[in-house]
Amino acid sequence: MDLLHRLQTIKLPFAELLGIRYVSATADRVTAEMTVRPDLCTTPAILHGGAIMAFADTLGAAATVLNLRPGYGTTTLESKTNFLAPAPVETVVIGETTPVHRGRRTMVWTTRVTSQAGRPLAVITQTQLVLEPAAGRAGTAVDRPVNPPH
Repeated sequence: MDLLHRLQTIKLPFAELLGIRYVSATADRVTAEMTVRPDLCTTPAILHGGAIMAFADTLGAAATVLNLRPGYGTTTLESKTNFLAPAPVETVVIGETTPVHRGRRTMVWTTRVTSQAGRPLAVITQTQLVLEPAAGRAGTAVDRPVNPPH
């Protein structure tokens, strides 16, 4: 199964609630898009900062999953966001996540969120903790990665 299809088949209820759509996925880059809906906005009808952060967090976790060793999991350890411009309701935002560091215990990713026209909206750097397999745990789709870290 290719990596994009793999991400598209993982059940992530919060990502589904946000309306995240994966566009491409490799071990080195995950790209997705999300439409700015009124229920994701603050006043005056612009994408809420928490929604941007959740979008980026989902992409960083997805990229980590594609780089984990078999049986390993992940959770967000730290995230830092720089907001650059607003995203008005009904626009589509694009998130592109690339690695800064892929280690055995942590992975660090940068997500650039832009408008469809390429305007920078936010830059997020996050650290994902690599979770060792629990003894006797059957595992979930998120815990069963495809590629080992580089």
